[in-house]
Amino acid sequence: MKPFFRTFFSLVLLALAPVLAGAQVTVRMSDDPVDVARWIETRFGKGQIPPFSFVYGGKHSSALLPRWSYSSTKLESDDPDRIEYLYAYTDRSTGLKVECRVKGYPSFHAVEWVLNFTQTGKKDTPILEDVRVTDFRMTYPHSGEVIVHHAEGNHITKNDFAPHSTPLVAGETFAMMPEGGRSSQGQFLPFFNIQTPGGQGVVVAIGWTGTWFADIDKVGDRGFALRSGMKTMRLYLHPDESIRTPSIGLLFWQGDDRMVGNNAFRRFVRVHQARKVDGKPATYPLSFSFNYRDPAPCTEYSCLTADWAIAMVNRYKRFELVPDVFWLDAGWTAGASDYRNGKSWANTNGNWTIDSTRFPEGLRPVADAVHKAGAKFMVWFEPERVVKGTQWAVDYPQWMLDKELPATDKSESRDWLLFDMGNTEAREWLQEYIGDMIEQNGIDYYRQDFNMEPDKYWARYDEPDRIGMKEIRHIEGLYAFWDYLLERFPNLLIDNCASGGRRIDLETIKRSAPLWRSDYYHYDDPDGYQCHNFGLSFFLPFHGTGILQTDPYSFRSSMSSALICNWKITEPNVSFFDMQARIDEYRRVRDYFLEDYYPLTELEGTTRDDIWLAYQYDRPSDGTGIVVAFRRAACPDPALTVRLSGIDASRNYSVYNFDTGESVTVPGAELASGYVLTLPEPRGSMLLRYKLAE
Repeated sequence: MKPFFRTFFSLVLLALAPVLAGAQVTVRMSDDPVDVARWIETRFGKGQIPPFSFVYGGKHSSALLPRWSYSSTKLESDDPDRIEYLYAYTDRSTGLKVECRVKGYPSFHAVEWVLNFTQTGKKDTPILEDVRVTDFRMTYPHSGEVIVHHAEGNHITKNDFAPHSTPLVAGETFAMMPEGGRSSQGQFLPFFNIQTPGGQGVVVAIGWTGTWFADIDKVGDRGFALRSGMKTMRLYLHPDESIRTPSIGLLFWQGDDRMVGNNAFRRFVRVHQARKVDGKPATYPLSFSFNYRDPAPCTEYSCLTADWAIAMVNRYKRFELVPDVFWLDAGWTAGASDYRNGKSWANTNGNWTIDSTRFPEGLRPVADAVHKAGAKFMVWFEPERVVKGTQWAVDYPQWMLDKELPATDKSESRDWLLFDMGNTEAREWLQEYIGDMIEQNGIDYYRQDFNMEPDKYWARYDEPDRIGMKEIRHIEGLYAFWDYLLERFPNLLIDNCASGGRRIDLETIKRSAPLWRSDYYHYDDPDGYQCHNFGLSFFLPFHGTGILQTDPYSFRSSMSSALICNWKITEPNVSFFDMQARIDEYRRVRDYFLEDYYPLTELEGTTRDDIWLAYQYDRPSDGTGIVVAFRRAACPDPALTVRLSGIDASRNYSVYNFDTGESVTVPGAELASGYVLTLPEPRGSMLLRYKLAE
């Protein structure tokens, strides 16, 4: 090739490089705290390539957006610590409009955004694909290792939510995504903390209750590249049609310990992301049940009657054991009690009428008894999974999605249908139906379960060149359904369950909390519940689990900011004195589970039975906190040395032991540098509360 043509060709390639390579925006960070308003206005300002990207009609957005019309609007905010902007980019030739709604939280150095694509033109759009809600490189003034601190998703195992730290390796993409179409099922939770050189980093939260992805690459020795969004999307839009994308949250932090970032994010969730009631962050409840799975062989509450439920409420009240909530789980529906013919709540799902034999006046009499006792009433629903042959499957076949299965597949899921939340008529009918049931039966809190993997259903019903549309519409419909309920019932709380905690992400935690964070049913293995709390608490303050036993070791293993006691108060070998003692202890410390969190033992190997496992919750506002520690059954060491965080080394502290009832004065320097916990016997637990000494 002649020099002239070689030079010309090189210039052309250089000009096309952003289009061919994806043109990631480079965000150069400094040692100063992030000014959120400036960060937003700079990254999304006129003439700037924004930190998101897409391919439209075969062309990369970095080449398209500079030619599209642009507008920027600062929106009114009802929160003094939130600023909001709406950025719009419109293709004059085809009519595609891209809106990016951005929110900034200056006191938390946090920003979040979501994209909406709308076809304002009169024809179908060209193909829209490879939509990356984040697509940027972030570089820092210091060189060094970049570490991704992440967590397992939910497997229904002891290892659920286990924490991990993965250093980025040059040339290797660290790729994360969930399984089955549920946002926290599988190997990854959609929350992670990227620790960068120079004592700073960013916590990333993804909001998409389907299949998201996040790819992270090392950039030189000073930063990383982040691409994230919905995993499968390749589609066109009809005129006047609009879709939304996953949302993204970034919280920038500075400090020597990455827990600075994790705890800033926990506070951010509590203040700005979580459900509010009367303008304040909601308190998720301490719940009691109605003699779970009683009697055998009944499943869940498939043999419960109104009289028995009311008797349970009165019996708990008689022994001064009134919780925040009485929790009615699965089994109250028609057909669920036909256990002689192999029926249960699981294989009659879709019969969404109340069993009139067991509850002749509906659930209202139970709700009335609960309210008279001074508690709230929570009831389980699972509207998205519909079993073939049930009431909804027969009456509304046009609203059901099926999936293709090989003839050899004999699994129970073969008989399951997916209620099409993306069908506007179906969703509007559903929200009215469930809303009316809540109102007519005096239900205070709503529990939604989802025991199926929806991805194969969505894929089957996608039209050619409309790949991902069914998933998008279903997730949009889910959010609209929940938002309807929360607006109709201002005091409503939603428990988000999907075979346990398999739908945890930035969007669901805005509307709900995972009060049953795992379907790991081994009540005789409280060590597993310790593991779940240990891992999930790195990112979220609101979550809970169940407890069946009343001994301190088991009970403390389940203690979180919410708790479900599946006790059977009618059993002769169960002491209500033990129940009272456990509940009294829990009420004295429960608020601490919302405070700053610190692991006190190693992050890896938490499932072993020959270790200590311990964690701390610290309240910086008043210098108090708690320590929860466990010496497991095969642990040979009677002592553990811990180093507490958030401690003023120059002050003395009073440390109270809940088992002995004694308080001792300990120098803060000792708590911070090495305080010895002692449990003489294996399978022992310790609960301490500390405060600044007078």
